[in-house]
Amino acid sequence: MNLLRIDDPDYPALLRRLPDAPKLLYVRGAVERLWHPAIAIVGSRRATAGGLDNARGWARAFARAGWSVASGMAAGIDTAAHLGALDADGPTVAVLGTGIDVPFPARNAALMADIAARGVVVSEYPPGTPPQPWQFPKRNRIVAGLSLGTLVVEAQHRSGALITARLAADAGREVFAVPGSIRNPMARGCHRLLRDGATLVESPEEVIAALAPVAAALADDLRGRLHVPTSVGDAPSHRSPRMDANTQRLWEALGHDPIPMEVLVARTGLTAAELASILLVMELGGRVVSEHGRYTRKSS
Repeated sequence: MNLLRIDDPDYPALLRRLPDAPKLLYVRGAVERLWHPAIAIVGSRRATAGGLDNARGWARAFARAGWSVASGMAAGIDTAAHLGALDADGPTVAVLGTGIDVPFPARNAALMADIAARGVVVSEYPPGTPPQPWQFPKRNRIVAGLSLGTLVVEAQHRSGALITARLAADAGREVFAVPGSIRNPMARGCHRLLRDGATLVESPEEVIAALAPVAAALADDLRGRLHVPTSVGDAPSHRSPRMDANTQRLWEALGHDPIPMEVLVARTGLTAAELASILLVMELGGRVVSEHGRYTRKSS
């Protein structure tokens, strides 16, 4: 387990932008996953079969497209979203409303262990904190704050998913909703969001296309923070004047075989957060490929 303070360089930059960002984050799993561009998927705990299929299928599509999937590990839509990302061997972030070691619901204990091993589990509550009703609406701001956009698949007229969507909108993030049947009570929350200005989407590709410019803007922000050049260009294997020292160090540490993050940390001496930021820039520039949490130079 890791403990991140808000002034820690590994603390996720997107979350730090919230006015009420948690001062401490307890983390199980790969801390650098918190820097990966994420889409939140939220919805009803009592979702329909169709809603569960949508959440799992869309999460699978997002993960295959290189996005992380964030959710709250609750029953229903949240669980389906995490499972979809894991189906595709993609990163997923579970934000708990309990202590970092307390799965809720309890039947998700195995899922939480899987996410910690292959993604990341976070909580602002110390180990051993039991579930309390007020904690779950509060944790929703972290789900929204870690994500560039929030997708609501199914939600009742009054639900935690709508709280997450409102918090996402308040933070200046994109909000998407999947329309449903007028006879489905679990679709009423989505229809309310659509009336209030959320973007109607009918396929994962629409969400990905809408968020691509936002991801590029995030990369620009990271470039500025780390003083990385605007374009890494067609970086050769020898030192290039267009690459700053850290980017060059990372490029030389990469090979033609997939390399996990912890090896890159050891080879470069950079922090996981610094590497994640530079890798994002290089991925968007077409220089690096990420598969199953491992990185390699992209074949020419």
